Amino acid sequence: MPENANTTTELIAQLRDSTDAELGQRKAHIVESLFNLRFRLASGQIEDPKRVRKYRKAIARINTILRARELGIEKEGSR
Repeated sequence: MPENANTTTELIAQLRDSTDAELGQRKAHIVESLFNLRFRLASGQIEDPKRVRKYRKAIARINTILRARELGIEKEGSR
């Protein structure tokens, strides 16, 4: 979940340390949560609409890491 990390850097580090299976499970959980979040947003039950964007970005980050692993690309160090 995106809430497990305090910063984006921590989230990315956690994702990079995860296995492909863990990333797949995490992605499935976030997709399901995003689906539920969208319904709550439409009915006005959400106090923080920015969470939708955070969830979408987390999914994109997971997809990017999985694709990089598939291509054999490893990121060394940070920018």
